[in-house]
Amino acid sequence: MEDTLKEIFSKFQGSEEELIPLLQGVQDRLGYLPEESMKAIARFAEVSESRVYSVATFYAMFRFKPIGKYHFMVCRGTACHVRGAPRILVELEKKLGIQEGETSEDMRYSLETVACIGACGVAPNITVNQKPHGRMTGKRVAEIVANIETKEKEFADEQKS
Repeated sequence: MEDTLKEIFSKFQGSEEELIPLLQGVQDRLGYLPEESMKAIARFAEVSESRVYSVATFYAMFRFKPIGKYHFMVCRGTACHVRGAPRILVELEKKLGIQEGETSEDMRYSLETVACIGACGVAPNITVNQKPHGRMTGKRVAEIVANIETKEKEFADEQKS
């Protein structure tokens, strides 16, 4: 991880004003903010560890646990809520076997909700690895998850050959 952090830090001066871009850079590369990375950011930016932690915890975009290979986000904006997002979330929880805010033990799936995806005209919406899916229904959720599982099985079969 040390080399990765050095590479990320090489693009910055090392000041408190850069905390958010530093945190974003680490999360973009590692997928989350491990404790060691936050300590390294504090040293690099010459601020306290508590300052880095307070900035990181203030913004909902930062995460402190790794996410799954397939990262599902359910929009909870007004349009999505009115058009059935709560039912979509329940369906995803059933299909993935995890609750909102969790990652499966095998690191295949993670599930979270977000305030708005920004596609209200095709509500309700989810994203899978940042790819949007609008006009979601329970049936479409099942199809998306089944498609992922089929691709995973095909890949595993190819690896055996």
